[in-house]
Amino acid sequence: MYLDYFEPPADSPLGRLTLTASDDGLTAVDFSRGLLGTRREHPVLERCKAQLAEYFAGTRTAFDLPLAAEGTAFQQAVWQALREIPYGETRNYGELAAALGKPTASRAVGTANGKNPLAIVVPCHRVVGADGRLTGYSGGLARKEWLLAHEARHAPN
Repeated sequence: MYLDYFEPPADSPLGRLTLTASDDGLTAVDFSRGLLGTRREHPVLERCKAQLAEYFAGTRTAFDLPLAAEGTAFQQAVWQALREIPYGETRNYGELAAALGKPTASRAVGTANGKNPLAIVVPCHRVVGADGRLTGYSGGLARKEWLLAHEARHAPN
């Protein structure tokens, strides 16, 4: 396992992100929940840091990284569906469930969304409640609100 940290630009309220990777790809982007380990360089982590810097600068709207997060087949399907939500847009859990061909599985989609280990890179922050309100986010609702506002400011017209 390779471990490194990304310090967002000073104007970002998100704080330090912990990045982990295996030789297969990026395994986690985490809001530094106390992961411990010796920092080890890896090309995937370097690419991730560069792409996060571009994202925070408003010049990157999608990530192009090999991903290797572990999850069930259903979780993987949800995480792939999250990656298909366009930058600057949101979907609700029901819409995501319907897109997966499981229109009654909005709670299961919410659970899988909450287990997404690749914050920001796999944009689980783009999922909102059926009424459009912000709902749970493992990084906290203030971070989710910041990410959505950031994307709204930088979204292509």
